[in-house]
Amino acid sequence: MLSFDDLVVGDEWESLRRTVTQADVVLFAGISGDFNPIHVDHQAAERGPFGRPVAHGLLGLSIASGLMSQAPRVDTIAFLAILEWQFHHPILFGDTIHGVSRVEALEPSGNGRRGVVTWYRRINNQDDRLVQEGRTQTLVRARPKRNSSGDASSNDSGPSRR
Repeated sequence: MLSFDDLVVGDEWESLRRTVTQADVVLFAGISGDFNPIHVDHQAAERGPFGRPVAHGLLGLSIASGLMSQAPRVDTIAFLAILEWQFHHPILFGDTIHGVSRVEALEPSGNGRRGVVTWYRRINNQDDRLVQEGRTQTLVRARPKRNSSGDASSNDSGPSRR
């Protein structure tokens, strides 16, 4: 697992791939409450702009977020922000998506115990067509620092007690 100290601006990773199914869309509609006909009504979707049902944009982002959490595996403390996100093309039932993550900026914080990572992330389909992209920020744990005696100190400890 990578720490904040292991990351370098410009480093890039590609995730595994995952096929988005109709079952994914139905389950996401149930969880999110978004039963827009463009996602769940085949007849209505045929008359829509894409001629068939499409996955929720946020479902694609959610799946890709999970895929990208493993590429790279980073000691993430928290997801902080979506700075910007764009939906370029629909994700269709049966599309196989994957994500690409690139380190865009690194800001140490917490006296070196952690840092804010700004990521550029994109989601492509099986034809390598860009379907979504944007910038996000996460809070990532740094490696424990060595104290004067050479022992590692914990990143999670608060002030020393006497």
